[in-house]
Amino acid sequence: MGRHFGDLAKIRHVITYSISPFEQRAFPNYFSKGIPNVWRRFKTSVFKVAPPMVLMYLTYTWGNRVHEQSKRKNLEDYENDQ
Repeated sequence: MGRHFGDLAKIRHVITYSISPFEQRAFPNYFSKGIPNVWRRFKTSVFKVAPPMVLMYLTYTWGNRVHEQSKRKNLEDYENDQ
């Protein structure tokens, strides 16, 4: 009933290797090498990423504060009204 997906075409001079899923380990060296690698990569990139994010956060909070202040009425304009 037709060809399977992996056998759609014959390609000459191409060798493919595979290993059984039962012989693979899902998380090899996850705790011994994976977590220290994540920590190392975090340490090297935090000083590249954090300063622009802090600057943008400070700019955003400053802009919101100025906007809220500009929405308020100036009470000195209404002192002599009766």
